[in-house]
Amino acid sequence: MTATETGNSAPARPQPVFATTHWSVVLAATQSDTTRAQVALARLCQTYWYPLYAYVRRRGHTAPDAQDLTQAFFARLLERHWVGQADRERGRFRTFLLTAMSRAQKRGGGVAHVPVQLDSAETRYGHEPAAVGTPEQEYERRWALTLLDTVLQRLRAEYERGGKAELFAGLNSCLVGGREAQPYAELAKQLQMNEGAVKVAVHRLRKRYRLLLRAEIAQTVARTETVDDELQHLFAVLSGR
Repeated sequence: MTATETGNSAPARPQPVFATTHWSVVLAATQSDTTRAQVALARLCQTYWYPLYAYVRRRGHTAPDAQDLTQAFFARLLERHWVGQADRERGRFRTFLLTAMSRAQKRGGGVAHVPVQLDSAETRYGHEPAAVGTPEQEYERRWALTLLDTVLQRLRAEYERGGKAELFAGLNSCLVGGREAQPYAELAKQLQMNEGAVKVAVHRLRKRYRLLLRAEIAQTVARTETVDDELQHLFAVLSGR
């Protein structure tokens, strides 16, 4: 059995890869252009580009200008021109991105390759509900949603690699809501399992989700001891507090 199937707390196979993509790796290499740090920064940008694009749009820029600004910003960031501005005391990648973009000015000239899908940005932006907060508040909300979606996709991929795609499809709705509200009996019929087995499977799913969530947050902060604070902050953002 895999770690996902057994519910063991030992790190799953993706963890060694995650360990090389931390924001802390980037901060530690601000004075030296290491391949590991470049890969880490590129991956973080690839995952979290959209909240910044949406922020630029909410600041009043047109879609073409927002794409140009975002493209140029990430190009210069990946060239390691601005990482040294990161606030090591706060140490959060989301805060660094917003602060750096707020200071940035649009410049002419070519830009380097940026691993973000800007061609889909405006379609995604157009399908979102009307924003009710400030651009900064909406940026944090989108950041939290992006993080949760990233974790969900990783969890789905783990189940698919283990031949459990159907099980994940049946149980992923149980990641939200209290245990007492879960339709275990109905799910048992759908999945042709007994109710006790479904409860165990849901417990393992939630446990793995929590581990992946903490691992993802750890990649975006400079110190592991701030993971709990960041988790609480992002959930507060989503709840509107």
